[in-house]
Amino acid sequence: MIVRPYRAADAEAIVRLFYDAVHAVEDAHYSAAERAAWAPVPPDPERWHRRMTQRRTLVLEAEGEVLAFAELEPDGHLDMFYCRPDRQRQGIGTQLYAAVEAAARGAGMPLLTVEASRPGRGFFERQGFRLLRWQTVVREGIALVNFRMEKRLA
Repeated sequence: MIVRPYRAADAEAIVRLFYDAVHAVEDAHYSAAERAAWAPVPPDPERWHRRMTQRRTLVLEAEGEVLAFAELEPDGHLDMFYCRPDRQRQGIGTQLYAAVEAAARGAGMPLLTVEASRPGRGFFERQGFRLLRWQTVVREGIALVNFRMEKRLA
C-alpha cells in the first residue's frame, strides 16, 4: 500500500468510494434517511476533481486500486476522510492519517480539525483528537449529528 497525492484519474473511484462508504454505515449510527441525505447520489467526478485539486488530497492505493482518501485544507481542516467499506478496520485509515499528519506538520500547521461522523469519532480519538462539541448539520432537510474535534500539532 502506498499513500500518494491525488491524480485526476482518481476522481471516479473517489466519488464511488465516498458514496459506498456513506451507505455502508450501520443503522445504529445513521438511519437510511440520514445516509440518503448525506449522499443522495454519487457526486459528480468533474466537480469533485476541481475541489480536490484545491486542497491537499491524499490517496491510499494498493495494486492500483483506491482504498481511501483524505482532503486537508490549508487551514488544517480535514474535510474528507473515507475508506472503502470492504477494507475498513485493516489499518488503512491509520496509515493514511499518519501521512496526513506528516503533511500538516511539514506545512507548519499547528492544529488539525475535523467534523467526525459517529463511527469516525472513535478513530479520530485514537489518533489523538479531542472532542470539542457535538453539532447538528442539516442536509436535504435531515439533521445529521457529527463531532467537532481537534488535535494540536505544535
